Amino acid sequence: MKCVDEQPVLMDQSSKPRRGRPKKSSVESLDTRELLLRAGMKILTETGFVRSGIDPILKSVGVPKGSFYHYFSSKEAFGLAVLARYRRYFEAKLDSFLLDDAFSPLERLQRFAQDAQDGIVRHDFKRGCLVGNLEQESNLLSEVFREQLQATYHSWQTRVATCLLDSQKHGEIDIKVSISELSYAFWMGWEGAVHRSRLMKSTQPLSLFMMFFIQAIQVKAD
Repeated sequence: MKCVDEQPVLMDQSSKPRRGRPKKSSVESLDTRELLLRAGMKILTETGFVRSGIDPILKSVGVPKGSFYHYFSSKEAFGLAVLARYRRYFEAKLDSFLLDDAFSPLERLQRFAQDAQDGIVRHDFKRGCLVGNLEQESNLLSEVFREQLQATYHSWQTRVATCLLDSQKHGEIDIKVSISELSYAFWMGWEGAVHRSRLMKSTQPLSLFMMFFIQAIQVKAD
């Protein structure tokens, strides 16, 4: 359509559409990176890092290998990014249960454990804990990886310790060791129970661990 004065409108050369494929927007780039991280979380929780190849991850989200290296400089860089993404995801899950004041502190921990058991059944015992899987491969991982794994455990232990301290203040538990040591012991036992549950394809190890853990710390009724 022409202007009112009927003069033709000249197109600025800089505004002409460029030929070829348009550049991906920052949103599209973020989405692709997020898709890769989510696919990585799924596969690494099933098979671990060392045995996992990049190709199945790329195939699952339809991303060519060349594009993968646009987002991650190496497989290790990708693995570290997946670990960081999983850590944020799991911290949010822990917070959703352990900070829920609709329940007593000890009930919060038990509800988290029950949700984890439901999840492992839902995934047919194929998925475990990504951090636990990586820990089993720690002798094959770089020092940077090992440091990030320890930092992740420390973050989770701090959250459980806060819940246990709250439980102690409410008079629910009676312990002879420090809260930090108890939280440390919880995660050692929990990860072992997760691995055994996957081996047996049964939630019995997780249920048994939680039963002994709660009985060991809970205030006994008179």
